Amino acid sequence: MSRAYSAAAAEEERRVLSLKPVLAPFHHKYGPHPHQVYDLWPAREQDAPLVILLHGGYWRYDRMHLTPFAARLAADGFTTVLPGFRRSGGAGGYPATFDDIALAVDTIPAGRPFVLAGHCSGGHLALWAGARGLLPPDCPWYTPGPGLPTAVLGLAPITDLAATIRADLSDGAGLELLGGADKAERRFPLVDPLTMLRGTGTTGVPTVVLYGAEDEEIPQAQFTDYAAAHRDAELISLPGTGHYTLIEPGSDAAAAVAGVLARLSRPGRP
Repeated sequence: MSRAYSAAAAEEERRVLSLKPVLAPFHHKYGPHPHQVYDLWPAREQDAPLVILLHGGYWRYDRMHLTPFAARLAADGFTTVLPGFRRSGGAGGYPATFDDIALAVDTIPAGRPFVLAGHCSGGHLALWAGARGLLPPDCPWYTPGPGLPTAVLGLAPITDLAATIRADLSDGAGLELLGGADKAERRFPLVDPLTMLRGTGTTGVPTVVLYGAEDEEIPQAQFTDYAAAHRDAELISLPGTGHYTLIEPGSDAAAAVAGVLARLSRPGRP
């Protein structure tokens, strides 16, 4: 489906996605596949809060566009991890993308508390990973409470795969992730955050959905419908903010994101 964007939204996308990548000081593997790697920006303080950041790009594109924002979070005092994973259109899609996210969040923290954050389709993956306690116990992605993140922050996240498919966001990205129209619906209960909430109304993990009030990339019903379904989720709208400004290092929106992460990282947070 062809969508019309304002000149301001098009300029925002061009400006943010054309930022020069920032190479991380450390690179590691979390699994044997070539895509099972992560970049690490340590904060100065050894006991700094840990943030695992999942990149967007409709499950297709790589993580380099998010490296400037990851570096900014490290400068703000967060030890920041940016994993790669198998992606749609290549080695990924269902189930490999979800295998990798589960392995990354189970492996990289090594028992350390962490906040899981993600932007756009990375927000979908973050919300999904925070809801793995709702999966059937015989599902290979199931994990009980102790293995879950301490909190989840979705930045303009995709929350509803059925709506994503109906709207044909990014030329069939949802169907590509799930393996086609003949497979998508039966896979929703295992990988769609909104579907997974039905019957429980909460993931049991503190969750914030933060989005720009001027977001033209993701229909805002994706944010509000999820917050309505998740009784414990907090919904934050930033006025005058678009989809990509959330991850623009020097923006006021990025400062707001860092503030929410700081709050979610504190012991005894509300």
